[in-house]
Amino acid sequence: MKTRFFYVGIRVRDMDRSIEFYTKFLGMKKKDHSRIEATKGDVVFLEPEEGQVGIELNHYDDDSRFNTKYVAGEGLDHLAFGVKDLDGALSEAGRLGYRVVEEVKTEKSRWAYVEDPDGLWIELVQSGA
Repeated sequence: MKTRFFYVGIRVRDMDRSIEFYTKFLGMKKKDHSRIEATKGDVVFLEPEEGQVGIELNHYDDDSRFNTKYVAGEGLDHLAFGVKDLDGALSEAGRLGYRVVEEVKTEKSRWAYVEDPDGLWIELVQSGA
């Protein structure tokens, strides 16, 4: 399966402070901000210079199952890869013994998370990979 590395997802405690850090200090630009009701969370995508990997900031509501105890240094939420055939990729993950932990569908897109051998969530996004 061929993939394209998209971005790194980071779980943050304070979205506004994090946006300020990444934009004012590191010079990234805020590209998109959306609410994902399926995860009870907010997502902000930050763009670096052209051609570089972006950062997705994730903040979850208190009652979201994704809002776990925050430990500094453990805020890596997930890595995202684009795939041409999401259903095929999920089928292959199962065939290889990797657990699909979550599938999310919104009006605009669909994605899923597969656990790597150490439990890190790898997001697979339907794209032109």
